Amino acid sequence: MPPPKDEKSTEQIIDINRRNVLSVLVNFNDELLVNGEEIQISQLKEKAMEFLENPTNSPNLPEKETKEINFLGDYPVSQGVISLTNDQSTSYDMYVQVQNELQKAVNELRDKLSSSYFGKKYENLDTAYQNSIQKAVPMNISEAPPIDYNKTE
Repeated sequence: MPPPKDEKSTEQIIDINRRNVLSVLVNFNDELLVNGEEIQISQLKEKAMEFLENPTNSPNLPEKETKEINFLGDYPVSQGVISLTNDQSTSYDMYVQVQNELQKAVNELRDKLSSSYFGKKYENLDTAYQNSIQKAVPMNISEAPPIDYNKTE
């Protein structure tokens, strides 16, 4: 008998609009693919920043939901999620580089917002202000378990 379906999990997956997902894949050759397009690691931070920020409200980039955030007022928060998948054969070095670039993207967006609202970098804010910036620029990275692309079925 199959295990019961986790209906809540299924509903959450269905609720995520395709435009709100940036698919980042590192294959067994350490090649980086973003939404199926091969890019260099040096391009990943900018791609992630553009995706999360959607500065021009492009219909091809994530939707924004206006939320009331302490110290910021009504703020349009990106609904973007970065979906990261690695192959089991991905090198640890490449894995770390990808993680670092995604973290840098979020950090730079937080610094940009912090500077525009409070005149200083995110790291120099007190905890309450940092919490507000985190709500405005969430770290929405979903990491799937490693897969084996070489496995044949």
